[in-house]
Amino acid sequence: MKIRSRLLAVLLSVSLLTGIMAGCGSSGSEPKEVVPAKQEEAAESESTSVEGEAKEDEEAEAPAEETAETAEEAAPAGGAVTIEEQVLVDQDGIRVTATEYVTGGFLGDSIKLLVENNSDKDYTIGCDALIVNDYMIGDLFASEIAAGKKANETIDLYSSELKAAGIDNVGKIEIYFHAYDSDWNNLFENVYAEIHTSAFDSMDTQADDSGMELFNGNGIRIVGKTVDENSFWGTAILLYCENTCGKNVCISVEDMSVNGFMMDPFFATNVYDGKKSIQEITLFTNELEENGIESIEEVELKFHVYDLKTYDTVVDTDPITFSAQ
Repeated sequence: MKIRSRLLAVLLSVSLLTGIMAGCGSSGSEPKEVVPAKQEEAAESESTSVEGEAKEDEEAEAPAEETAETAEEAAPAGGAVTIEEQVLVDQDGIRVTATEYVTGGFLGDSIKLLVENNSDKDYTIGCDALIVNDYMIGDLFASEIAAGKKANETIDLYSSELKAAGIDNVGKIEIYFHAYDSDWNNLFENVYAEIHTSAFDSMDTQADDSGMELFNGNGIRIVGKTVDENSFWGTAILLYCENTCGKNVCISVEDMSVNGFMMDPFFATNVYDGKKSIQEITLFTNELEENGIESIEEVELKFHVYDLKTYDTVVDTDPITFSAQ
């Protein structure tokens, strides 16, 4: 079980790196919406045209003062966000203290930590989960601390992931810590800590679950949002996932095909109970090229959802079909 858990952590780290690099790149065209397969294009085109005209009329009629006020309200808190120094972990000789909230970093905001190892053994301290405003956020935090030593570290809140989740104001940060030795033996795991920032009262809480609902059952809801054929590694299908099943779960994809050709996608997202996730299914360019796929016309897949603690299946969906327009 431990080996499988570590392997999953490595895979999720690769996924996070993919998202970070994709956020630093640029795409040649706008992502397409996920829609039911074989939907009538004419109806979609007419609807888009009408909505576009209505939006232009509305913007033209909006008073300049109201527009300015709206922009001000939507502006991120930025440098105003602070936290109080607080102890997050004090267990088995390991002490982790949050000392400062830092904004404006290259990859996004971050939390400065003081990590102390007061035990008689070397340990690596890391995260089982990082959650911001109830959204699961990827992390690459790992700190190797020798016995009797301490270190200044940071946990990064990657701007690409916050943006995908629609988070401008970071108000609540939940961290599940673990510590293990060189033989991968856990000293502890899933030690919970919660940080409230100075923006807690004004943090973003409205979930953007717009899109095509692909599955809703057994306490798991999955919504397809967009298909980006110009992402960093090839093609990315953006999903919104929500978990109210009472268990911490992992959601993965099985038996996926594009335009009738079987694919080997990269997708695995951990979603704790009561939390949400925005994550991409990645389809690599070389695999699409090998099958002569230039555009995503039809996607078929199944979702496999399992309990992170027991690995028992929560739900296996029937085949789900959709396309992109």
